[in-house]
Amino acid sequence: MPSRQKLAQYKQIDIKTRVDSASPHRLIQMLFDGALEALAQGKGAMVREEIEAKGKALTKAATIISGLRDSLNKDVDSELPYNLDHLYEYMQRRTMDAHAQNDPQAIEEVVELLQNLKSGWDEISPE
Repeated sequence: MPSRQKLAQYKQIDIKTRVDSASPHRLIQMLFDGALEALAQGKGAMVREEIEAKGKALTKAATIISGLRDSLNKDVDSELPYNLDHLYEYMQRRTMDAHAQNDPQAIEEVVELLQNLKSGWDEISPE
């Protein structure tokens, strides 16, 4: 088995282990990290004009943002989940706009929004 394939398998096992043992709070942090990493990869691929890699990375970012939307607790008596849902929807749309229009500024906008949300999330101490 080629070493690149072994490394990919190891990464999959490592990710599964981290997910299986993570608290719900940590899982959300991992989603933020994954989305930010995919956006960075997408932007890099965009700059290098690697169309397939850009598409994969930005689609992955949009999918992760969808996971963040799905994680919202809408049973809470607050407008926060509703507002976050709309913000995540906007970020998904901007990510796909960035892909379709080769717009690195749209990626930067989504990164900034995600970083702001992540910094707030990181300040919350898990129960």
